[in-house]
Amino acid sequence: MTRRGFFAPLVGALAAACSPLSALNTFGPRDGGVRRAARDVSYGPDVRQKLDIYAPTAKPERPWPVLVFFYGGGWDSGSKADYGWAAQALAAKGFVVAVPDYRVVPQVLFPAFIEDAAAATAEVGRIAATYGGDPAHLGVIGHSAGAHLAMMITLDRRYMAAVGAPDLIRAAVGLAGPYDFLPFDVPASINAFGRAPDPTLTQPVTFVRADAPPLWLGHGTADRIVHAEDTTILCDRMRAVGGRCEAKLYPDLSHEDLIATFSPLFRKKAPVLADATAFLRRELGPG
Repeated sequence: MTRRGFFAPLVGALAAACSPLSALNTFGPRDGGVRRAARDVSYGPDVRQKLDIYAPTAKPERPWPVLVFFYGGGWDSGSKADYGWAAQALAAKGFVVAVPDYRVVPQVLFPAFIEDAAAATAEVGRIAATYGGDPAHLGVIGHSAGAHLAMMITLDRRYMAAVGAPDLIRAAVGLAGPYDFLPFDVPASINAFGRAPDPTLTQPVTFVRADAPPLWLGHGTADRIVHAEDTTILCDRMRAVGGRCEAKLYPDLSHEDLIATFSPLFRKKAPVLADATAFLRRELGPG
């Protein structure tokens, strides 16, 4: 059996509902020219409030732009240890990349995991220069529940203001994200958000605004976990209020396929990595 023939069904099984893609991290090929520059950098007192940093090995003419990558997992699971391959894919494109863990259900409920995302992003802004990054050119990117985190801290001003960095995020990318999912009708959303006094404040679409950082949203048309209409709804509402948003739908890609295309093993399935990083490079600049 070829490597592709082995990994395709394995990744599909492990990635269902955004479970950790540990097979890609353990066995998949990695992008070269990248190093893990730091491990378990604390941004808070909890054991899950830690992040890893990946950086290109080449010496740039100027500091690299910076990304904070949030993995998915239904707000109740996930580990940065399983996403080194995705961080390396982004770093190989010329970014310093941080991958935080964050507290999840049942340890915490909304809004604690979003507060963690903001705190991690602010910490990355403070330390990025140590690893060759330029915090003046910082963006966020996330997949699935991680895309929800990325959009919430980008659009709802309160989270980044609370950590003293209201203008830090300059651009945001969401991959297969849930942005408009009321009423809560599946266990993951019920458990994470069901006790919120005002459910509308859990939704990225609530916070669309003309002066928001530019957004790029990608989604697979075969996604059965988070339907692609979430992406089109958020982008349409951003544009309706005068904000900047680009959306791209990828034919026949499932929820797990979208992020799996970041791996060299599946990159030929769709240019998701190239499209997302082209947007980030354009909006963040060369550093």
